[in-house]
This record gives sequence, structure tokens and C-alpha cells, in this order.
Amino acid sequence: MAKAYWIAFYHSISDPEAMKKYAELARPAVESGGGRFMARGMPAKVYEAGKDQRVVMIEFDSVEQAMAAHDSPAYKEALEAMGDAAIRDMRIVEGM
Repeated sequence: MAKAYWIAFYHSISDPEAMKKYAELARPAVESGGGRFMARGMPAKVYEAGKDQRVVMIEFDSVEQAMAAHDSPAYKEALEAMGDAAIRDMRIVEGM
């Protein structure tokens, strides 16, 4: 079974305090869902049309596991804490 990667790109953050609360709730929710944080932070370097914005990459054992973690009640609570504090896009990508 192929691994899966949950990748989030933060275009902007307008409320750092709300993001702090989100992070406090999101990390244990993701980890209890089987996620392993692989990268988190600002890019070391951007190329081509890349943007200098925060990126988070989390590895899961499968797409189904990643989706279940995202849809879990614990992660929904984290999303509620974040509210509209950030503009981001998130993808779940199947590994090779």
C-alpha cells in the first residue's frame, strides 16, 4: 500500500494567536490519526513559481488514513479553533 502525504500551503496568517491554538489541537489529532510530521516551516529556497510561504507535510500509511485523520472530530475541533486565521490550501497526495 502506498503512503500518503498531507501537504498544506499557508498563503497568509492573519491571527497568530488563533494559529497557536490550532497547532495545540491539530498536532495530537494528526498524530493520533497515524500522521508523522515530515516538514514544517518556511522554505529554505523557492524556485520557478514557488512562493515563500509556510508549508507543512505529514506522512500517513495510506490515503484513507490521511482522510480519516482530517475528518476526525479532534481535527475538526482544531479547524474550528483556526477559524479564518489563515488562508491555506491543503492536499492529500498518494506516494509512489
